[in-house]
Amino acid sequence: MKTKINYRILILSVLVLFIGKSGMAADLEMVRTIEAFPVSISTNKTTNLIFPYAIRSVDRGSRDALVQKAKGVENILQVKAATRDMVETNLTVITADGKLYSFLLRYDPDPTTLNYSFGNREVSEVAFSPGNINESVLKKYSKVAAGKKKKFQGVKEKKYDIKLQLTGLYVKGDIMYYRLHIENGSNIRYNIDQLRFFIRDRNKTKRTTYQEEEITPLYTYKNTEVVEGQSEEDIVIALPKRIIPNQKHMVVQLMEDHGGRHVQMKVKNRKLLKATVL
Repeated sequence: MKTKINYRILILSVLVLFIGKSGMAADLEMVRTIEAFPVSISTNKTTNLIFPYAIRSVDRGSRDALVQKAKGVENILQVKAATRDMVETNLTVITADGKLYSFLLRYDPDPTTLNYSFGNREVSEVAFSPGNINESVLKKYSKVAAGKKKKFQGVKEKKYDIKLQLTGLYVKGDIMYYRLHIENGSNIRYNIDQLRFFIRDRNKTKRTTYQEEEITPLYTYKNTEVVEGQSEEDIVIALPKRIIPNQKHMVVQLMEDHGGRHVQMKVKNRKLLKATVL
């Protein structure tokens, strides 16, 4: 009787083991591997990895790999080797569409390929970060603004034989394009140090200070550093759209490099409201 019981226990144990292994085999059939894509990097060249969607997560296997997102861009990762003695390591990237990319980074003093594009995007397509605008768009509309014949009247300033004039004001979306005319009536060349834009209080008492906010240009078309004697130049500056309260005004400040012939002009809100739509 005992012998029969032992046989039953043995048979039952074999069945449990068999079923367990079968279940594990079924689970393993659902597992697939993601092959790491080999990428050669060096210390003196930057390798660009261009993804179809914005990068959400980056993990490098070791500090021997230097990794950063391209400035102002969401879908381009720049990779270099920190040292020539770099040991092979890996890199993992997760993009906004939920896809995982795996790379195997190897050192090569002179990699033959520096740019890799994944997905359906062309190499030239980039996803700009919020607040960043495609420079080609700014250039396109700056060029249009530069070619407009209609002149903007009534905003100019002249000092030291240097004339600064607003000859055109245009708007496209959230960008305003200021067309400026700089004229040098002297025989001495004018080296431009800075061309700055401020929003400033219109009135100032003796006991108070100016409240001012500087606006950083997004793009400069026909950027020039020198206005020769007895000559003139036209420049278009792209700025974020701003409508100014009546108690403030826009100040355009032209600064001479290593000189004192600084010129600034005021642009009131009523003039800004006359901007032409491109």
